[in-house]
Amino acid sequence: MQPERAPLDSGPFAHTAVAYGSDEEFLHRIPDLVVGGLRDGQRVLVVTCERKLDLLTDTLGEDARRVDRRPSHRWYGHPMRTLSAYHDYVSERRPSLIVGEVYWAGRTDAEAREWIRYESAINAVLARLPVALWCLYEREAAPGDLLRVHPRYLDAGGVEPSGLYVPPERFRLPDDELPFDDPPGSATAVSFVPENLAHLRAVVAAQARRAGLDHEPAASLVLSVSEIAANSVEHGAGHGRAALWVEGDELVCEIADPGGGLDDPLAGYGPPEPESQSGYGLWISRQLCDRVEIRSSPGLVRIRLRMSLR
Repeated sequence: MQPERAPLDSGPFAHTAVAYGSDEEFLHRIPDLVVGGLRDGQRVLVVTCERKLDLLTDTLGEDARRVDRRPSHRWYGHPMRTLSAYHDYVSERRPSLIVGEVYWAGRTDAEAREWIRYESAINAVLARLPVALWCLYEREAAPGDLLRVHPRYLDAGGVEPSGLYVPPERFRLPDDELPFDDPPGSATAVSFVPENLAHLRAVVAAQARRAGLDHEPAASLVLSVSEIAANSVEHGAGHGRAALWVEGDELVCEIADPGGGLDDPLAGYGPPEPESQSGYGLWISRQLCDRVEIRSSPGLVRIRLRMSLR
């Protein structure tokens, strides 16, 4: 896949990576960005660790009272819910400046991959909104894909286009397009048609209890499976097959729809338009489940919903 250079002035949304290596470098870069946003009448939100929020507050003085501040461990708990929170924050279409720092320490490889996908998808979800998003990352702690998902980066000479950038509709991580393995032989399988969606929900609830999933995530999984299956019934083949099994420390539910392919690689990442009658199933599932994986071919769509048992 060839990188695609991004123009610096390509629309109201600007997404810029900001690398730093010390508190001094953080304080050299970020207060000026924040003060500039306040001077321009922008709504300003800063999301980073509490220690750096304190550093920023001390540096800004009285201006700190005009800045929305959120600790990163609360804001960056789940990629798709964070994406939704940012969308809600800027959806009033008031010009906004956001400084955000995803924390990477302690993330599993699977979790880090989901956050990288989030950084890519945000380019599409916020594309038409008047927001400048400056993404902080410590050079030694962050994964190496960040310049592939940020159209721009800030260095000592100013803002530059990223020559490694790949637009979200084309962005892929290694193994993203490899086919799923078949569900294990021990998986609980149930076919569904319009008349037995209630039975499907009961089977999912029972398997969630058996796997030890707590009540709230179990209810989220049941709702997600119901939404995806209903979408298959209404817009796909009219029937499908679900399979549930435990894989490591996760409960997995796969919904297979033989009705055809899914053309949109970003399906479910952004909220449906208010007047839309479809698109809610994947949006809801991405919000509620720990991970959602999709493999699509002309004759089959397979969607895997994963919930952690930890």
